Amino acid sequence: MKAILLLLSILSVPLYAQFPGAGAAPSIKGVIRGQVTDAQSGEPVEFATIVLLSADGQQQVNGTLTEADGSFKLVNVAPGDYQVKATFLGYLEQVIPDVKTTKKSPDLTLDPIVLATDAVTLEGVEVTAQASLVENRIDKMVYNADQDATNSGGDASDVLRKVPLLSVDLEGNVSLRGSSNLRILVNGRPSTIFASSVADALKSIPSDQIKSVEVITTPSARYDGEGSGGIINIITKKKEAQGFTGTVNSSVGTRQNNFGLNANALIGRFGMNAGVNSFWSWKRAAENQFLRTDFGNGAPVRQLEQGGLNESGFFGANGNLGAFYDFNAYNSLNLSGRYNRFARSQEGTTNGLIDYFGTENNVDFARFNDSENANSGFDATLDYRRTFADQPDRELILAFQLSGQNSNTDNIVDQTGDLPIYQRDLINTNDGLNLEYTGQLDYVHPAGERLKLETGFKAVLRRIDSDYRTQVKPNDGGDFADDPKLTDLFLYDQDVYAAYLSANWSINDNWGLVAGARYETTEIGGGFRSENPSFTNSYQNFLPSIILNRKLSQFSNLKGSYTQRIQRPSLFYINPFTAISDPNSLQIGNPDLKPELVEQYELAYNTYVKGVVINASTYYRRTDDLIESFLNVDDDGIASTTTFLNIGSSDTYGANLFTSVTLWEKLQLRASLNYGRYNGTGTVNGELLERSADVISGNGGGSFQFNDKLRADFFAFGRGRQQTLQGSNPSFSIYGVGMNYEVSERTSFGLRVITPFSEDKVFASSLRGEDFTQESSFTIPFRSFGVSFNHKFGQMDFRAQNRRSRVRNDDQKEGEGNQQF
Repeated sequence: MKAILLLLSILSVPLYAQFPGAGAAPSIKGVIRGQVTDAQSGEPVEFATIVLLSADGQQQVNGTLTEADGSFKLVNVAPGDYQVKATFLGYLEQVIPDVKTTKKSPDLTLDPIVLATDAVTLEGVEVTAQASLVENRIDKMVYNADQDATNSGGDASDVLRKVPLLSVDLEGNVSLRGSSNLRILVNGRPSTIFASSVADALKSIPSDQIKSVEVITTPSARYDGEGSGGIINIITKKKEAQGFTGTVNSSVGTRQNNFGLNANALIGRFGMNAGVNSFWSWKRAAENQFLRTDFGNGAPVRQLEQGGLNESGFFGANGNLGAFYDFNAYNSLNLSGRYNRFARSQEGTTNGLIDYFGTENNVDFARFNDSENANSGFDATLDYRRTFADQPDRELILAFQLSGQNSNTDNIVDQTGDLPIYQRDLINTNDGLNLEYTGQLDYVHPAGERLKLETGFKAVLRRIDSDYRTQVKPNDGGDFADDPKLTDLFLYDQDVYAAYLSANWSINDNWGLVAGARYETTEIGGGFRSENPSFTNSYQNFLPSIILNRKLSQFSNLKGSYTQRIQRPSLFYINPFTAISDPNSLQIGNPDLKPELVEQYELAYNTYVKGVVINASTYYRRTDDLIESFLNVDDDGIASTTTFLNIGSSDTYGANLFTSVTLWEKLQLRASLNYGRYNGTGTVNGELLERSADVISGNGGGSFQFNDKLRADFFAFGRGRQQTLQGSNPSFSIYGVGMNYEVSERTSFGLRVITPFSEDKVFASSLRGEDFTQESSFTIPFRSFGVSFNHKFGQMDFRAQNRRSRVRNDDQKEGEGNQQF
């Protein structure tokens, strides 16, 4: 703590800007105007950065961004001598010297600034003739979702299916190169809404709100130690505008519908943005089939078979509110908040049979289920940002965030059958609360022209409560009473403290290096309201990372990286609440789980040859204390229980290939293929588990620009079965076509078609144990059609928002979605 206070005192700086000639500024101030264009096409360059420098170029005086027509305006410029610098990703920097204003002529209009294309820089590859759908950078891959018309009318899971390197199953569970140990951020921020179910959280983000998706395969030391498989950052469409602007968007389809209203306002140095969005589905029926065969002495002794139809639907809404204030050119305050809610309802009837193979003890049963699940969450963040006039890249950021998630589960089970266990009825509830408090300090210091140092401290305090209750009625004539084994209050505390140091070094024009290390300490404590014992645990981790980039030519580079990561289990994995919607198949969390420990090596090559972008990479990942689900058949031979264990270790190696090409300036094609070899080993209850399997996924698609108003987009995604030590989870595939027509600059219509040639989809999974085999499948209506509408109103004077919070809690293994339809 003394070391932290010492560093804070060293880094402390005044909260006021040091302007040249303070106290003696002239009373007359003027405006410098200009426009930035592309040297090749002559088109305006939007969002280019314009910086007003002192005459010697050493001090930043003012700055702005270009508008949609490439124009810019620097206001409140005191008479004097200056330089103007224009920069934008993918272009060579342009500096205009000898810019002079006087008291007599305070206003000045510059000649057009022309930027020459630099399609590839040290940090990656980018096609700049038009907005590239996929960009490669030194530490991430970026998918620009707003350039793809097929994204209209869906949700975030639909968008992620089109991102290279990612796989998303039917429920919305995400994996990166075969690993589901990911951290998902929204606008660079963590959110507790992902703690219990990634799938439900993704469904709460309409695809129309998403601007881009960043995939970070090798996080540097400034990111949290968790997220062993990588980090996904979803960037939403946030804009600032001088005056007041807004958008209305909606879509109606055979499966899903949504409506959104978003508004922005900017008055001088103060700005606000707000939005509300809702989405809902029509109810649809799904067919479930389940078959488990139990063995004794190597021979089958019993078979449990059940199946039926259930009907489900969902509703969700989210809202966001943000405000910022620039005290001056060097001090700013940013406040943002976000609220999400997602609710799912499901009901249906299941019929089953237990066959004892030739005996007369066969058992018939049936049950009716009525389930309600709701999750709501919020994030509130306050950032203070301080930059410095003498060093524009020097930056100090203080950030605080409060996040919360409330989850409610209500299951009602009404049963009939030949055994007493199938004559009892159940009411099963859980009220969960997850609060997260985060404080963070980040400091960036340029040490010369080529070296930049980053350091910081972070504290994350998590407080998790799960109040669960199960009431049982033995038969239709009985009364409901609490089951003490399934009723309790679970309290779980997790405190994480971290410090990091990272260096970003441009060694020369061809070599770049990002290297650093992060130290984290974790304190865990928990207990129950009942007599169940309390528990404590603590561990420390030193996590190095290094990325070395070699620019081979103007259009190609080679990158090698090494990183160590950990993966703490989130609420989904540790919650001891037993969700009983199917008494034959129970699932319970494990609060004794340890974090996974991961080492990863990666080698990647990027190039751009005659209009073709190619990104190829190979990787190796070693995971110890591997967290996986494990199924046990209970002693009664009827029910089974699935929990989560540190089951063993795994080695995964694989390769990725992504390519895109533009033909005739109208047709864009892209394809991505991911291959991984899973090798897992573990021992559970004396049983040795070993499994090797291939994991393959890929996606492809493209777009065709008919004219300035009409564009067509198409895509396809496929993923093979995901592997665990006990078996495999369902494969998944999807394809679709979208059309977008711009009636005017303000109004557009869209059409979206998903799997038009297959009405239903069948998903099958299988598990194997020492004394059982289990096969299950479900069939669900999938074909869908939809239309969308988007309208912008207000003064269309946009500037891109670049106010992303520095709070990133990328440190927990996220929960998977429940298979509810």
